[in-house]
Amino acid sequence: MRGLARREVIAETELRIVVIGSSGPSQFLLTNYILGREEFTKDVCSIAGSRKNVGELAGRQVAVVNAPNLYDKDLSKSKMREELRRTKCLSCPGPHAILIAFDLEKISPNDIQTPKLVMKHFGESVLNFAMVLLAYDGHLGGAALDDRIMKTDWHLRELIEQCNCRYHIFSKNWRNHSKDRDLLQKLERMIGAMGGCCYTSPAYRKAEESVRKEEKKLMKKRAPETERAWRELEKQYQGEELRWQMDAYNASVGAEIRAKAELDNSWLRTSLALGFVLGFAAGATMGMIVGSVEGLAGMALGGAVGGAVGGAAGSAVQSAIEHLDERVGPHANNFNSAFMNRAISPSTGVYTASLAAGRT
Repeated sequence: MRGLARREVIAETELRIVVIGSSGPSQFLLTNYILGREEFTKDVCSIAGSRKNVGELAGRQVAVVNAPNLYDKDLSKSKMREELRRTKCLSCPGPHAILIAFDLEKISPNDIQTPKLVMKHFGESVLNFAMVLLAYDGHLGGAALDDRIMKTDWHLRELIEQCNCRYHIFSKNWRNHSKDRDLLQKLERMIGAMGGCCYTSPAYRKAEESVRKEEKKLMKKRAPETERAWRELEKQYQGEELRWQMDAYNASVGAEIRAKAELDNSWLRTSLALGFVLGFAAGATMGMIVGSVEGLAGMALGGAVGGAVGGAAGSAVQSAIEHLDERVGPHANNFNSAFMNRAISPSTGVYTASLAAGRT
């Protein structure tokens, strides 16, 4: 079935969650709520680059990927496409859930269109894996709040019905964990209804294939260093302790290489470059044809100008093609800066990758 990846054992798999907002701080409040820590300060209303954080929700390992708000006025359309493609890289082979966050008291006409926009960017069947998350700290609760959402406010009902009536109300105070278990159970029921699979699409399949190829390249490049580390461990440990140390080291290296491959792989490096090359060639040809009216000098000038214009246009066209095919975007520069500056807590294993690092 389209939109489904291979079956995974729900209880043992880290839940991959993509969090999306339309505008304002709701999606960042939701990320804090899921992770149980203040990953984003309360005044954050937008981010320039996609981000991935890991943590726990009600004892369950989760990886949360944030994309920029879909109606962020500070980002150009090309930048928005780039970051949405980057979001797919960070959540491949595909998310188990897409959570679309809103402030219950500030639903706008644009918000009602957000699920359709998510479907446009991620694929036709993505809403089968989607849930509406509503930030609310008002006085209503229980059945009264549910009645307001599904019976009184028609715009809220219209919004939620687009996600098969799946919704959850969360507190803006990330320290309030009273409904953590409820949210996790809703997510697991949704995933179970889809056969225990994660969402996938042509874009996600291509992203995962490229990431795996990059992992193999990096592993091969890292082999001499890994073998030296193994020999050092063999000098220090024996028996079960050696096996434990080797497993821990291999897992650490594997996680590092996977993270690096998600941030920088051949697909991300070539997607926009291809559009520029094709556009430059076509633009240069057309420029030379037009310039031929003025002779050889006109052909040369027309070819140069046409190539430059065509290259820019080609990049835009390639972005549009990638958008239709749900592809992922160009890589972040200076991976070492982005990766080495990540935050890892020895006690929780929490990992944070900010993709804005190392980029201009």
